Amino acid sequence: MKRMAIHPIEYRYGTDEMKAVWSEETRLEKLLSVESALARAEADTGLFPAEDAGVIAEKVGAVTLARVNEIEDEIQHDVMALVLAIAEQCGDSGKWVHFGATSNDILDTATALQIRDAISILREKLNRLLDVLVRQADAHKQTVCAGRTHGQIGVPTTYGMRFALWACEIDRHIDRLDQLSPRLVVGKIGGAVGTQASFGENGVVIQQKTMEYLGIGSVEIANQIVQRDRHAEFVMWMANTATTLDKICTAVRNLQRSEIAEISEGFGKKQVGSSTMPHKRNPIKSEQVCGLARIVRAMVEPELLNNTLWDERDLTNSSSERIIFPEASVLTDHLINLTTRIITNLRFYPENIKRNLDLLKGLNMAESVMILLAEHIGRQEAHSIVRECSIAAHEGGRHLLDVLLERDAVTAHLDADEIAAAMDPYQYIGTAVEQVEAVVTRLRTRSRSPTKKF
Repeated sequence: MKRMAIHPIEYRYGTDEMKAVWSEETRLEKLLSVESALARAEADTGLFPAEDAGVIAEKVGAVTLARVNEIEDEIQHDVMALVLAIAEQCGDSGKWVHFGATSNDILDTATALQIRDAISILREKLNRLLDVLVRQADAHKQTVCAGRTHGQIGVPTTYGMRFALWACEIDRHIDRLDQLSPRLVVGKIGGAVGTQASFGENGVVIQQKTMEYLGIGSVEIANQIVQRDRHAEFVMWMANTATTLDKICTAVRNLQRSEIAEISEGFGKKQVGSSTMPHKRNPIKSEQVCGLARIVRAMVEPELLNNTLWDERDLTNSSSERIIFPEASVLTDHLINLTTRIITNLRFYPENIKRNLDLLKGLNMAESVMILLAEHIGRQEAHSIVRECSIAAHEGGRHLLDVLLERDAVTAHLDADEIAAAMDPYQYIGTAVEQVEAVVTRLRTRSRSPTKKF
């Protein structure tokens, strides 16, 4: 029977490199690596001859996914199927395969190897996005635009500020990834309930040596499994990162609205916006980011629940993690890629940026006038006067400058040129340029190498 693709990850979302990390073939490769490393560690401590460990290390490469699956169909146990598939390749040395280990010694340690590879990909992609945001921040550090709070136009800001803000957030996510990696990328060799009784007095050394061969960290203590608070931290990190991407793309979508139209996603020459409205240019990439971010966030609760297992462990975490780890990783990687493309190809519309900056007929510059007037009469009185003028301008559909010039309480302290200068939005961006330049300099000069390699 021909295999049918069902999940959109199979044919619509995700990169080949991240999908490869979580493929059946890679999973088998990691499991075999752990069994081989375990055999070598056990031989090092004298549990069995080094020659047998050498045979196991050599023969694991002959094990096929098809054979493991065939055995599993018969015995209904995935790890024992793996063990038997290795043992049948190893002759008499096969009796030492998986010696003293429990299934999750192999499974959880293999998962750590897969997560290590996933982290490497995610970190590289985040650095690319960071670079794009930094370039946009630098390019638009003096692109003055309307700031908005509560969906209403406020005092001016710059597009450089927005990009720098997002860049710093992505930078923090990279820091968080570096910080959680040593806690996450760890394996265990503890036996049935973690006491290492099956390894005799060599349990601690066997665990340490196994992880050294694999190049990852070792748990300090565990029961039958690596504790899932570690994995929950990783899933929450992906949800947090996806939420930042959601925030960025929500801003793009909002600023692309017809009545705002300051920026837009790039639009291909042959791209179709609507099946019925030929004029449409929809922000479909940003909408996809926002939509899929919901799925990544939805993985947090089940992974948190995977830490609340019975006693030394039960099996309720296993089935959900077969979905959570690959799906969250593939989608997060996809969202980072997509957001990078969106930011790289953004189109800016200066005429609309200026139009919106002037849309309120000077009302958005009321604070600037108030601050200047306050130097003469105090902040509270100045606020009251400028507020009254703002209400009058709004209700009368007039420019705030004209109303201010009619008020003796204002003109007694400020002349027309001073008021007009105070209402110039391009001169009221404070230290915006300075702040952006500081962010750009820091992020361009900061070392992006991981704090620790695994």
